[in-house]
Amino acid sequence: MAREQRRLAAILAADVVGYSRLMERDESGTHAQLKAYRKEHFEPALARHGGRLVKLTGDGALAEFGSAVDALNAAIEFQHAMTDAGKHEPEDRRIVFRIGLHVGDVLVDGDDLYGDGVNIAARLEGQAPPGGIVISVSAHDAVVNRVAASYRDLGELTLKNIERAVRAFLVGLEQLGKVDAVLPSAAKLSSKQMRAEQHIAFCRAADGVRLAYATVGSGPPIVKPANWLDHLEYDWESPVYRGLFAGLADGHTLVRYDARGNGLSDWGVERIDFEAFVSDLETVVTAAEIERVVSHLVVYLAVARPRASARSDSAVARERPCGGHRRFRV
Repeated sequence: MAREQRRLAAILAADVVGYSRLMERDESGTHAQLKAYRKEHFEPALARHGGRLVKLTGDGALAEFGSAVDALNAAIEFQHAMTDAGKHEPEDRRIVFRIGLHVGDVLVDGDDLYGDGVNIAARLEGQAPPGGIVISVSAHDAVVNRVAASYRDLGELTLKNIERAVRAFLVGLEQLGKVDAVLPSAAKLSSKQMRAEQHIAFCRAADGVRLAYATVGSGPPIVKPANWLDHLEYDWESPVYRGLFAGLADGHTLVRYDARGNGLSDWGVERIDFEAFVSDLETVVTAAEIERVVSHLVVYLAVARPRASARSDSAVARERPCGGHRRFRV
């Protein structure tokens, strides 16, 4: 059996924002354009800064560098090139990348790489705004005084399938030019909203079910109780909901959570009933350390609203039901 090999590396992960949407509109054209961008911009940027393309993953790519400085310079160069290239494309066909960068230990298997170092880079990529770059604290410490860019501390991020929280930084968008000028109109948010990133944590319901909840923004709290078939990460990235959530978090602390049996919360649960849903709402409000909801309580499960409000009259200043579901006996 071959002996396991490990090494320290700077890992860069990149993917296309809204790739499925682009493919639905023009599958062959999008695929051809993506291949062209990789050949004309991504691979040359890697070569100029000593990077190695590890593999392509559909709409994404993974690269390895011996230096975090080289990796970040390549990422910035590539995003500059994509900003310029996007100006010449129709708005509904523009391809926009996001990038994650991490310095860590990787497992070597032939030409491929595995391990936490790779996984963290890929998860940080998912935290980056369209056209942006998010780097881990290990990468930040290596580049902070060596690459001319600004860095915004995003704090400790809870990343999917990563046991420990990872401190991360957003590379200043001003270093990448006016990125929003090349984004589809549906993705255009204010610079403040684009920088907003949710922080995911977990708590335990009264019956032991693990619930995932997310907070984003700062200010008076807005609590959005869970609805069925939700997912904190996918909903946050959804072009349908992202603008709504970013808007609610502008000047407020937005709290959302996945219902039991959904998303990042526990799936294998014994109780899925009215009382459990109400109790879960109370659990999340407590875990998020909200003493008083001074803004609107947005409730999608309208049948739970009266009882949840009755239990929390002292904590809720104002509430506004937004939609709901009726129960029918079949």
